[in-house]
Amino acid sequence: MTKAVFIAAAEPYSGKSLITLGLVNMLLGQTRQVGYFKPLIDYDPAQEPDPRLATISSYFKLPLPAADTYAYTRAEALALMETGAQGELIDTVIRRFKYWEDTCDFTVVEGSDFVGPGTAFEFDANVSIAKNLGVPVILVVSGQGKSTAQVVSAVLTTLRNFESREVPVLQVVANRIAPAQVADVQALLRDQLPAEVLLAIIPDDPNLLHPTMREIQAGLGGKLLFGEAGLGNQVDNYVIGAMQVPNFLNYLKENVLIVTPGDRGDIIVCALQADLSANYPKVAGIVLSTGTEPDEPVRLLLEGLPDTVPILAVATGTFETTTRVSAIRSRLTPDNPRKIQLAISTFDRYVDVSALREKLVSFQSEGLTPHMFQYRLLQWARRSRRHIVLPEGNDDRILRAAALLLHQNVVDLTILGDPATVAAAIKRLGLTMPPEHLRIIDPVNSALYAGYVETFYELRKDKGMNHDMARDLLRDVSYFGSMMVYMGDADGMVSGAVHTTQHTIRPALQFIKTKPGVSVVSSVFFMCLPDRVAVFGDCAVNPNPTAEQLAEIAISSADSSAVFGIEPRVAMLSYSSGTSGAGADVEKVRQATELVRQRRPDLKVEGPIQYDAAVDPLVGRLKLPDSEVAGQASVFIFPDLNTGNNTYKAVQRETGALAIGPVLQGLNKPVNDLSRGCTVDDVFNTVVITAIQSQQG
Repeated sequence: MTKAVFIAAAEPYSGKSLITLGLVNMLLGQTRQVGYFKPLIDYDPAQEPDPRLATISSYFKLPLPAADTYAYTRAEALALMETGAQGELIDTVIRRFKYWEDTCDFTVVEGSDFVGPGTAFEFDANVSIAKNLGVPVILVVSGQGKSTAQVVSAVLTTLRNFESREVPVLQVVANRIAPAQVADVQALLRDQLPAEVLLAIIPDDPNLLHPTMREIQAGLGGKLLFGEAGLGNQVDNYVIGAMQVPNFLNYLKENVLIVTPGDRGDIIVCALQADLSANYPKVAGIVLSTGTEPDEPVRLLLEGLPDTVPILAVATGTFETTTRVSAIRSRLTPDNPRKIQLAISTFDRYVDVSALREKLVSFQSEGLTPHMFQYRLLQWARRSRRHIVLPEGNDDRILRAAALLLHQNVVDLTILGDPATVAAAIKRLGLTMPPEHLRIIDPVNSALYAGYVETFYELRKDKGMNHDMARDLLRDVSYFGSMMVYMGDADGMVSGAVHTTQHTIRPALQFIKTKPGVSVVSSVFFMCLPDRVAVFGDCAVNPNPTAEQLAEIAISSADSSAVFGIEPRVAMLSYSSGTSGAGADVEKVRQATELVRQRRPDLKVEGPIQYDAAVDPLVGRLKLPDSEVAGQASVFIFPDLNTGNNTYKAVQRETGALAIGPVLQGLNKPVNDLSRGCTVDDVFNTVVITAIQSQQG
């Protein structure tokens, strides 16, 4: 059983960080505690934090004590090598590594970066460290600027160097391969690599290579004049603004950086207008060269704008500035989560994750951590890609979540709203959305509208519906989206960022209706607590359920729990445990518990039970010593909406738990409701949940 892996490269800028992020993400979906160790770092922690450590610890929220994540800085390692103290270096590395081996289920060890002085000794040092740690290697080789033959030669030569030192290589990753070379590199390497060595070919992706305006500012040492909020803008192209305005406009491309002297007010104003125009590409930013800044009238104009792209000033001339811009390399940093997510999704797309997992992880951790839960949700959602409709295309949170979902290849989406308005919002937010998996529909002007009106009329005519009423209601995005689900034009719907719960649910109740044998629609929250995931129901829909309804909610919640990989142990909550209390409220819970036991004898259920007895093993054994649920409940059924809603919010706020939901249950097809205070992450997670629900048929 291996508990660690070493990620090694033989050259700088190999894209090793992409593999590190993807691997850490994969492992956190399988095990509780993942460590990160980089024996040799390039930065002195006393002066600035290591960017890779900062990215991993921040993005994955891992408690990584900086002092334990490395053994030596580059300068310290060079000094030891120069005095012949390589043995001391290895001994310290092993000792530091043991900390992670002893405290974590799995540790990702990352080799050095080959940037700066002393690169001659680095490859040998990496091989030596991997061998002395006794861990296998994932080998990363860059194809940037190389022919197919050069890529193949570099891989085979590097592999032989590891094998000659008896260091096992689990996988070879040929990264940043030109798309036209992918097939040839794949065929030639697979033919020449040992059969037991996994192979992944990752095509070059400019979205991972191109810097942000923040990186441009840091690389140039530029002075920020305007547009701080846009420093996250990605720069895909650059152009020199040294011509007349009409000609200049012809050279603008998407996410362009404009380099122009500071006295060219005409170019500055033109660039800002082009960025606002729907007829020209998005401008990422402007760099003013030659040490000049805009004249006072232009500055007054810029200061009066509500927002603008980043505008930097540098002292260097225009030619030198553009030369320096072209040399700036992008990094995966904590302030650019979108690029980190792209790196992770790229890893998942091109690396055979299941094959790598089999080689790396031959053990199963007990319990289910929040990150494991979220990782599994993504994997389950992707196994059968579903189509989800988002009715609230006028909300920025919906659009931001949609972009994340599409870039991570989770679902197909339909967004409801005026296409021109939605497109303008997408541009304003700086988002990109793959068009092959996205539809934007204006309900009234949709080709689906007339047929939906007729269907709605037929379904509800016995309830007094006429054609005029059907036409009016189907102008409402909640009704139109629900009808898409009913007609099979979408697999599920997520709404509620703008609309109330009743507005979201009412159409579904009118024609999607409940599943056979289910009389009540209810909800659950998946509460991602620090060390486990619990299911809370019903905290959003039913104000004061009867005993019969409470039993049905418990059964639906247990089934939802099982669908999402959480073993259901159901606690029917009350203010007393067992037979210790009396009263109408306790009796309702007692009756509901008995109904659950009669209808589903396969379920582990306990009630009435107090919350502390349900979660604390010591209290559970004291109050209900013979219970299978006490002290280890995973599904918590609250007696009424008042108790459930307040409890989930209290737990969320006091523990920092992520609450995914409310997830509706009991409908024939999935429709889920968002809180009007939802975040982008809430929308993302709810769509993923909805996609998985739709897979259940």
